[in-house]
Amino acid sequence: MAQTANPYTYEQLTPEDYDRLNEELAGKDALDIVRWAFQQYGDDLVYSCSFGAEAMVLLDLISQVKPDAPIVFLDTNVHFPETYALIDRVRERYPRLRIDMVQPELTLAEQAAAHGEALWDRDPDLCCQIRKMDPLRRAITGKTAWFSGLRREQSPTRAHLRYVNPDHNFAKVKICPLIHWKLDEIWMYIRTFQLPYNPLHDQHYPSIGCMHCTRPVQPGEDERAGRWAGLSKTECGLHK
Repeated sequence: MAQTANPYTYEQLTPEDYDRLNEELAGKDALDIVRWAFQQYGDDLVYSCSFGAEAMVLLDLISQVKPDAPIVFLDTNVHFPETYALIDRVRERYPRLRIDMVQPELTLAEQAAAHGEALWDRDPDLCCQIRKMDPLRRAITGKTAWFSGLRREQSPTRAHLRYVNPDHNFAKVKICPLIHWKLDEIWMYIRTFQLPYNPLHDQHYPSIGCMHCTRPVQPGEDERAGRWAGLSKTECGLHK
């Protein structure tokens, strides 16, 4: 499925091209966007998967179009045990998906030796750089585009997402099939098709990241309020 001379690369697309593409895709549903993306990019497209609730929906849609799609999981080595158990369940349900557990260059011990203990408390941006940003940059080297499960409803910083976006962090095209989905629609899909999901969602964790930087959300709080609580930080950096 690999494509050559694709006109829809980060280097070739102009702002006007993004406008035109998104106008052409307006009115399409998420599965249509997934199909379009694989038609354009084939094996030059990868999904960086968080294994959150949105990810369960997007994985299921991807499996319908390309059952052996490449999936990247940024294994920071400090995810919840429930997250690792979920990945095992996903492997059982979708055995052909190629899930790559991408590791940071530094082990936790090496990171502590270089930067001190509990870097996530003292400098969470640097911790995310080491354990997420740099690994993803390596993982998508040579790829043209990547999927993300972001939704507009999740936060003000995501409110203007489109189906096809320029990703200036990684010089790639970022495709977001779920931008119009509401949280209740995500859960309706999960329950209708009995998809596996992280049990922490049932314990008031709508957004699940690393153990040290994630807490349950209280009634009335934003669904991402549990990420880096008490800090001005709202994103790991992947989607800035």
